[in-house]
Amino acid sequence: MAVSSDEVFGAPCWVSLLTRDLRAAQGFYGAVLGWDFRPDRRGEDFCVALRDGAPVAGLGVLARQAASVAWSPYFAVVDANAAAERIRERSATVAVGPLSFGSGRAALAADRDGAAFGIWEGKVQPGWRIGARRAPAWLELRTRDAFDAAIFYGQVLEWASERPGSCQVAYEHSHVVLRQGYDTVARISGGAIGADPDPHVRPRWHVHFPVADLEAAVAEAQRMSGSLASPVTSSVTERQVTLCDPDGGLFTVTAPNK
Repeated sequence: MAVSSDEVFGAPCWVSLLTRDLRAAQGFYGAVLGWDFRPDRRGEDFCVALRDGAPVAGLGVLARQAASVAWSPYFAVVDANAAAERIRERSATVAVGPLSFGSGRAALAADRDGAAFGIWEGKVQPGWRIGARRAPAWLELRTRDAFDAAIFYGQVLEWASERPGSCQVAYEHSHVVLRQGYDTVARISGGAIGADPDPHVRPRWHVHFPVADLEAAVAEAQRMSGSLASPVTSSVTERQVTLCDPDGGLFTVTAPNK
């Protein structure tokens, strides 16, 4: 059952990719992540990705061909206008919106270090929410200063507030960890370099998608003209690798560490 964004305020609730070739992106992500696609009400330049019949992401065509291809997360807010004003007050940028969109309102912004993100006011479907069974597993912001970024996003998105349902922030092993209830939904890591020519190193949000077989996903990505953007890394619970789609979009796939 859908809930209002004010019930899950501050939590990541959707991800979208802006790309240059929508048909090619559908072929690539369909092969690598097992997605199907359906048209979106905004027209032929947009579509919704489905996993097992449930919406998990949006794909759209870049309005400007010179812009970079990237995945962006959207965070639930109580009031999109108020959140946009908080973004501007903290010397960050609201690039688009807030605009009415379907049953809600959305805006696309960039934080003070240039990492793009969105805000969403409206209904949030259970399958959209980060950490849900079919949705992206979690998000990671790689930025210049994790502590500074946590303060910025905490103020904009009302993290760690006294309101019931607020997302909670913890500091673990030099990372900032965001939790909604018992679920870890995002992590903020420091050390990114804003002027680096490598987009993998510059400040940005990275989306982690779950797969059953990491090697199979990597093989499909390479078969579909994608490439590896990082070595495979392992933790106690999972293995992961960052991939680059043929249009330059970066994303990470994760699989259980059996």
